[in-house]
Amino acid sequence: MEGVIIVDHPLVQHKLTLIREKDLSTKSFRELCRELGILLCYEVTRDLPLEWAEIETPMTRMKAPKIAGKKLVFAPILRAGLALVEGMLDLVPAARVAHIGLYRDSETKVAVEYYLKTPSDLAARQVIVVVPVVATANTAVAAIDRLKERGASDIRVVCMIASPEGVERLRGIHPDVRLWTAAIDDHLDSNAFIVPGLGDAGNRAYGTE
Repeated sequence: MEGVIIVDHPLVQHKLTLIREKDLSTKSFRELCRELGILLCYEVTRDLPLEWAEIETPMTRMKAPKIAGKKLVFAPILRAGLALVEGMLDLVPAARVAHIGLYRDSETKVAVEYYLKTPSDLAARQVIVVVPVVATANTAVAAIDRLKERGASDIRVVCMIASPEGVERLRGIHPDVRLWTAAIDDHLDSNAFIVPGLGDAGNRAYGTE
């Protein structure tokens, strides 16, 4: 699919298999989210622009590459997006974090916003929306809508798994936003959950129902 990057690294695929397991503990689920966050962060930032900077090693002066421009913004969709972002911040501790509180209404499946806090200079930064799964894509689309309203123009989305329906909706509404995912699963069930999927990521990460 155009604009969709499937991360097929063996470590990503292995950990995704582990996190799908029904009887995985809450602790292990969170730990795997963090580890997948690190690995997915490598991929979604693979083409960040670099610039040359002059530094001094213990041996001599040299020119070496550093990330160019302003730092990243990670924008996790609460709650479970936080579990992935923890790993990403291990790699990019200078990144800023925009918090987006959205939940999917159980009846209408519409995204309901309850919190939004972002840096003021989104227009000057690359924003990476972090969501555990893209099922209907309603929450991801709503998050992108709000970020664009606040000036963001360079937006990417990263998730662990997606549905074909969610990918089509996300790319149809926001064709300028690329998606990184470890897998595109088979379909959505009648309750708009991904099959085979991994269940409700927020509940599994934090032991709630």
